[in-house]
Parts: sequence; C-alpha cells; structure tokens
Amino acid sequence: MSKTIVEQLADFTTQVDYSRLPERAVVESKRILLDSMGCALGAVDQHKGRIGIEYGRLTGGSNGDATIIGTADRVSIFGAAFANGELINALDFDAVLPPGHVTPYVLPQIMAVSESRSRSGRDVIAAIALAHEMSFRFYKAMDYLRDVKDGKMNLANVLGYSNTIFGATAAVGRLGDYSPAVLANALAIAASTSPVNSQRSWTAHAPTATIKYSLAGALTQASLTAAYMAELGHRGDLPVLDDAEYGYRRFIGTQRWEPDRILEDLGENWLFPAEQTFKPYPHCRILHGPLHALTEIVERNDLKADEIDAIRCWGEAAVLHPLWLSNAIEHTHDAQFSIAHGLAVGAHHVLPSKRWHDPELVFSDSVMRLMDRVTFQPHPDYFAELAAHPSARPARVEVDARGTTFAAERRFPKGSPSPDPTTRMTDDELIAKFRVNAEGVLSEARMDSVVEAVFELDEVDDFGVVMRQLGTDTN
Repeated sequence: MSKTIVEQLADFTTQVDYSRLPERAVVESKRILLDSMGCALGAVDQHKGRIGIEYGRLTGGSNGDATIIGTADRVSIFGAAFANGELINALDFDAVLPPGHVTPYVLPQIMAVSESRSRSGRDVIAAIALAHEMSFRFYKAMDYLRDVKDGKMNLANVLGYSNTIFGATAAVGRLGDYSPAVLANALAIAASTSPVNSQRSWTAHAPTATIKYSLAGALTQASLTAAYMAELGHRGDLPVLDDAEYGYRRFIGTQRWEPDRILEDLGENWLFPAEQTFKPYPHCRILHGPLHALTEIVERNDLKADEIDAIRCWGEAAVLHPLWLSNAIEHTHDAQFSIAHGLAVGAHHVLPSKRWHDPELVFSDSVMRLMDRVTFQPHPDYFAELAAHPSARPARVEVDARGTTFAAERRFPKGSPSPDPTTRMTDDELIAKFRVNAEGVLSEARMDSVVEAVFELDEVDDFGVVMRQLGTDTN
C-alpha cells in the first residue's frame, strides 16, 4: 500500500539533518533567527507584545525552562512559544515567506523546545529550515493572496496562514527525535486541529482586529499540542491530506489543492531560500516598494513633511480592500497596514524601527495632515511584472513639493531576493536592524554576543545559552 502524504512528510522530517542541508538553507535559517530575535526585542513595550508576554506568563507558570524574550521570565514551552510568537509579529517587522508570515508561527516553538531540551545550534538550524520549507510547499499547493485570473486579482474567499502548522509540528517532532510513525500521527493531528483561515474577513474590515491575519501565539499552541498528543499516544487521521472530498483541503477552505507541489523533489530541492524576504520597514510588506521609492525622494532632496503638497503612489493591485485603504487610525496597530499613513510616516525622516509605532509619531498632527494628501492606485504594470518574476512588485511614487514634482520607481522591493542584487538585505543590514530593535532592552555587549552566537550557531552546543542571552540584562 502506498504511503499517505502525511507519512511521506514524516519520512522526510526524520531525514532532515544539518549535514544534508544546502548552504543557502543554513545561511537563511541563521538570518531568519537573528531577524526574529530583534523583532521580538523591539516589541516588548508594544501593546500587542505586552499582551503576548502577559498571556505567556499566565499559561507558562514561573518555574519553566524556556525564555520569554526581553524579560526575566522563564516559563513552560507553551507559555514561551505563545509570548515569543506574539512578540515576533507585533511590529509587523518580521520576515516574509509565502504564504506570508511563516516565521512567527513556526520559530517560537523551535526556540522553546530547543532551549528546554538543550539542543545544539545545528539541530536548531535544521528545524528552522524544515519548518520554512514545509510551510512554503503547502503554500504552493493552496490558494494564496496573489492568484491572478484573466488579468485580474483573484482574491479567494478563504485565505490565511494556518498551513504553517505542518512545518511547525514537523520541527517540534524532529527536535523530539520522534519516529516516522509518531511524526505521521502528529502531522495528521495538526491537520485536524488547525486554526481556521480567517484572513479574508480581516482584510475586509477597518479598523483592523489586532489578532491580525492569524494570532501567532494560538498557532504555536496548536502545533505543540499536535506534536505532544502524538508523542503521548494519540492517533491522527492519516489520509487527511489525500482525501480531497472530505479532508484537509475541504475543511480548511482552499479552492486550489495541488498536493504534488508539496512532495515534488522533497529533500532534494530546498525551495524556501529563493523567496525568503526580510522587511526593512515595520509596516505591511505591500508598501515596502513605495516606501523605498519615497525614502529616496525625501532624503535625496532633503524634503520636510510640511513642504509636501501631495504624495501619489502606484503599487500592488492586491490591496484594494479596507485593510490597506483605510485612513481610520484608532490604534498604533492600524498604522501597520494603512497605505496613506505608512507613506506619511515614511516622509518624516524617522529611522525604520519601533519608533514608527510610537504614539507621538503615529498620531502627530504632521503625520495625520499629510495622510490626507496621499492617493493610491494599482500600478499599470503590476500583473505583467508579477507574471515575469514572483518577487516583482512595481511601484512608483510622485511627490509634489516646492513647486515641482519629484518621482522614483522600484521594480523589486528592498528585502527580497531578486535579479537585482541590491534588493537582498545583507548580513550587515540585518545586524543593524537587530541592534535598532534591541536598543533599550539589551546592552551593547549582549547584542554583540547574540549576533556572534547566531552567525556561529553551527558551533553552539546548547541553544539554551543563546536564548538566555535574550532575557533582560538583570537576569
């Protein structure tokens, strides 16, 4: 009898090992880790981050062996994973990989389990690569945000990132040295307990819900539950991914289901590094091309916000929905997605950092006035460029100031791997971003130590030592 999809994924998971990873997967896994640590540190005083910390404390107890980043707390694996998932995602500054935000749903469990079990740095790298690769492959098999049909954006009625539960569950099982049989049951349980895909509703309403596209903390709990239930003896529905009529594809709500994309060359061809993206701005990724163009204009011409009469933006065609077009900024969270507000902040010469979420900037008279002078339209070349390259996001920005019009364009946004080598964020740029986010939480010496440990993670014997450096300096 042929093996089910979850059994084949389980076999792949048991075979994942640092020694078998391509160099690019190792490099990107380290970069994802450092970037995420910084994003979490930057969010410890943010509203969403504080809620995550408090809930992590509530559920995690006080005598655990897993660190809540940016605090003196060591709690249970479940408590730390919840808190750190919320922290990583709070600023919307975290790494992006199709289907969208993968990292805050899969990395916190890896951190917590690896710290608790004193796993090596090589084990952590392998788990990060595994979680991202499997999540990316599920994205290739299902509906996603930028489906194009008949030259128009075909936004599915059901969208979300719940399929990251498989990569997360696999990574936890790999760190626990589960057998193929236990792993298969864990993955099947993950399918049956996966959170719903609620993103489509979220995009249609403004002001937006602070749970975002999916609550990161909740998904960390779902994957940990699936893994530990299998380890304790629960049995999953093994054909759940094979059954197109009644199985996962049906109850998760995807119209497109191409499972061959999950399994094709699995283990031989690692796909995620080619599309792994990092954010230079703490704002929804859809605005990064326009923000980069706007930054060029205001910095090159030393424009001040009060000199600007109008900002016209042409960008992504996928965003003609209330989430992105709303000018209703009732909470700092709303500023992460509003196109008009993001461009207004981008014109103020403020270093992209947690400072973009400072209420004094978000609600300043200068930003709110400039917001009303921003207009947005889909870029006329959007569909052609997207068809030519998956990382293409054509953008044009025009700024009226000083009696003239300044303009700049981008084809590929900064942070994406693309045919333009300048768009890829370098290690130095990621280190600088980490330091800005860690400012005020870690000392310079502690920052140095974390950066060194992450880039030399292959030589780390106990990942717990690295995680404990992310606690407050009063630990």
